Amino acid sequence: MALKHPRILALAALIVAWLFDFLFWQKPPGISFTIFVVLSVGAGLALIWREGRRPALSSLWLLLPVISFSAFVWIRREPFTLFVNFLITLTGMALLANTLLGGQWMFYTLSDYVVGAFRLTGSALGRAGAYWLALLKEPRETQSGGETKAKLLPVVRGILLAFPVVAILAVLLAAADPVFSKGIEGFLNLFRIENLGEYLFRVIYILIGAYILAGVYLHGLFSSQDERLLGKDQGWLPRFLGWVEAVIVLGSVVLLFAAFVAVQFRYFFGGQANIALEGFTYADYARRGFGELVAVAVISLLLFLTLSAVTRRETSLQRRIFSGLGVGLVVLVVVMLVSAFQRLVLYETAYGFSRLRTYTHIFMVWLGILLAATVVLELFNRQRAFALATLLAVLGFGISLNLINVDAFIVRQNVERARQGSELDMAYLASLSEDAVPALMDAYTNPGLPAHLRDRAAAAVTCREQLLSLSSEDDRKPAWQSFNLSHARAEAVISGYARALEDFQPKLNGSSLWVVEVAGEDLPCYTEWAID
Repeated sequence: MALKHPRILALAALIVAWLFDFLFWQKPPGISFTIFVVLSVGAGLALIWREGRRPALSSLWLLLPVISFSAFVWIRREPFTLFVNFLITLTGMALLANTLLGGQWMFYTLSDYVVGAFRLTGSALGRAGAYWLALLKEPRETQSGGETKAKLLPVVRGILLAFPVVAILAVLLAAADPVFSKGIEGFLNLFRIENLGEYLFRVIYILIGAYILAGVYLHGLFSSQDERLLGKDQGWLPRFLGWVEAVIVLGSVVLLFAAFVAVQFRYFFGGQANIALEGFTYADYARRGFGELVAVAVISLLLFLTLSAVTRRETSLQRRIFSGLGVGLVVLVVVMLVSAFQRLVLYETAYGFSRLRTYTHIFMVWLGILLAATVVLELFNRQRAFALATLLAVLGFGISLNLINVDAFIVRQNVERARQGSELDMAYLASLSEDAVPALMDAYTNPGLPAHLRDRAAAAVTCREQLLSLSSEDDRKPAWQSFNLSHARAEAVISGYARALEDFQPKLNGSSLWVVEVAGEDLPCYTEWAID
């Protein structure tokens, strides 16, 4: 490893690892996540430039989704949306480390992603070990290094001598003045013997983090240019399956799907009267099958991709027939996906919106787009670009979750459904995150809604606040590292309507059940629901 500045890399890894501890130790992630991502990626890019290397321009485009989704972490609070934001950000950072100098990520196949993950893991563990051992064995003094050491040693000795003196005097002064004691409480906590185990644990994981980070930075410096893409010139998996066998498999599945779609057009797409003839209600028919249809769509896509990778197609006629069957398969799957989407809509009409149904809604749209992209790639013989299409679909799914604002969407849809005569589940709305609070207060202030719906929306907010009041002090008043825009906005909205919300304060009914009175009726704040 021909590093020009090996100690700078070690220092950068240690600082970033310590920064992780400072930002996240016993603090929920918020704006801290964006700060950490920006600084850790920035440190890696600074090391690249200092070593005289330049990242590929195409790789720098990955910074856009990485920074954007890290910012979404402190904008949204809905749990699954946060999970997707974390996942896309960390995956983007790993992809950036793998392709930083080469810049060929747009030509990756799914196999390249898997192999790249193993290579990065190997560097984070193996290459890092070799680097740290070499650093420890490196001669500690050169002429200039000795001069620097001579200047730094008195400073280090002075700090070590001053620390215990200041500590003892601070303890005595704190005992003499309670106001001063409160002001330096954090400093005094450093000397509590019961915190020794915590400090030891934190030092260990900071060192482990620095070890891994050094390996990742080294991977970006020395391995990200050598991108041997699988199957770029020829398929990485030999085409061992005969054309006849593949056509029989594809043809059989196409016939099965065609029969199923024919039933769908006769009954489901034909309307409620045709379904009722078979003894089903719309709700019963909708309840059954939309999950299975989504699973069929995913399995069919994987089947087609696998057959496309392993099937021998030696003549143009064989290629056209295979592609035609593949396109027919995908078209039928899209029709079934539309059927699943309609079933979900019917289910939501009967039982209301929930998080899982909203995720599924958005997922099916992007799955349909990916299926359409698969058809286009097959027709133009560009199957290698499927991984890029999948990556774009995943990014689209994540962006949709954040822009739609899942919890606020659920509030708006369920309030509108209640306006048309359905029941409004106040307890479920109270269980949603801070993302839902502005939408609930919009419903409360909407003069076009019936009074009982407006009151239920306000009661859901107070119930949610009651639940928050039962949580820890850190959850109610988080540190600046945990700042979240949705949380701050919800607090501002509630503060603005504090007087109006006094009429809907929850009270204990019996020993443990919190209820709120709406139109003379005590409604429970929290229930054991099984909405999804």
